[in-house]
Amino acid sequence: MVISKIIKFIIRNLYMKQYLKLCQDILEKGKFKKDRTNTGTISLFGYQCRYDLNEGFPLLTTKKVYYKGVLAELLWFISGNTNIQPLDKQNVHIWDDWPFEKYKNSAQYQNETIKEFALKIASNDDFAAKWGDLGPVYGHQWRDFFGVDQIKQLENDLKYNKFSRRLILCAWNPAQIKDMALPPCHAFVQFYVDEDDRLSCQLYQRSADVFLGVPFNIASYATLTMMLAKISNLKLGDFVHTIGDAHIYINHIEQVKEQLTRTPRKLPTLKILNDNAKSITEFKFEDFVVLEYDPYPAIKGAIAV
Repeated sequence: MVISKIIKFIIRNLYMKQYLKLCQDILEKGKFKKDRTNTGTISLFGYQCRYDLNEGFPLLTTKKVYYKGVLAELLWFISGNTNIQPLDKQNVHIWDDWPFEKYKNSAQYQNETIKEFALKIASNDDFAAKWGDLGPVYGHQWRDFFGVDQIKQLENDLKYNKFSRRLILCAWNPAQIKDMALPPCHAFVQFYVDEDDRLSCQLYQRSADVFLGVPFNIASYATLTMMLAKISNLKLGDFVHTIGDAHIYINHIEQVKEQLTRTPRKLPTLKILNDNAKSITEFKFEDFVVLEYDPYPAIKGAIAV
């Protein structure tokens, strides 16, 4: 029994060490690369990590991850909404930078700070309608890809055609990229059910901000997989994270090095309390509880816009 607990603890640490190994490999093997934001990155092309969802919820412990933001954003995607107002009303500001930049370059800008901008978005429907929309980003593509509700289609296939090789969710729509505030980074997702009824998910992420974005992405798609498994009566498998351009911004290098000095702690558990939901669109924020999450303190870093 004691040996079994020790082995499980080692495995839990091992899986989140994959993220730290990704950081280390970029620092050691990556090359300097200019980028759209003019910040500069250390970049490595082509990388894959695998997280067993049965060994704990993969929420990074070497720094505190803002799971409220992860969950609020995911439920926002699932709703099909593309306006940041619902997020700002929940005090979640992870998408504020892009519409704020657009607003700052307009004639209506009155020297507001980004915090003042977010307050106006949250409290003024007319202002939000004009300045809060991001264009046809994730939620739009998930729920209305030229008329196709990919979420409903995926749910139906998982229930009635679970061994299909076409369990796909795609956010990359070339015809509408020009209309998006930010083209999808986590662009293509495939789900897979094995003969033991375990549901796995593989995400292809074209561009990955490893310090700020990737911990969010891991937690988000792990949550999505657990939601789909719950409404489909499936067991949990793996989350496989495949990355194209894996990069650390130059102004995040010291923060990443600080994380690499920290030893991963035991992974938390994510509980989904709603047992009656027939669709992931029925889940609410209060249905999710993270238990035994004991991370190191948060490490701040500026977002590159």
